[in-house]
Amino acid sequence: MVSSHLSWLIIRDHNAHLLKQKNIRKPFSTEPNNLTNLSSYRYSGLVHRRTVGVTPAEKKGIVFTYKRKGCYYKPAKAPVKVTLKDGARRTLKKIKNIMKNSRYRKDLKQAALRRACAILRSQRLAPVKKGKAAASSTTPAAPAAGTTAAAAAPKKSE
Repeated sequence: MVSSHLSWLIIRDHNAHLLKQKNIRKPFSTEPNNLTNLSSYRYSGLVHRRTVGVTPAEKKGIVFTYKRKGCYYKPAKAPVKVTLKDGARRTLKKIKNIMKNSRYRKDLKQAALRRACAILRSQRLAPVKKGKAAASSTTPAAPAAGTTAAAAAPKKSE
């Protein structure tokens, strides 16, 4: 068994998940269970036994992922995925309770909550503006089924 520090020293500069660019000091990382997408030992999802991941669900909500305690040598059985679809406040409260009650990586709690909040905010519907709704109601109705698309299209004025 290799320690997480030694694993980090081996993979920190060269791995498939690094995104390096010229003017960026600290490279980004696309590895799974990395909450901030920064290449650093603290947030690395590859080297730690206990990791936390927050990803968007297919339609709405988030998928909270963490590793089982006794499955270090069985990587296929290690991840536990919990889909949370209740609502923003309840979802954030559940994440906070899972991490607090099981004492699971307290240092990642704030990063997990921030990522979950950003994902939930991005899934919100955009508010309808009054001007757009009124303008769409005054547009003419769709042309009849027998007319062609070229005839139905408005002509450009020169």
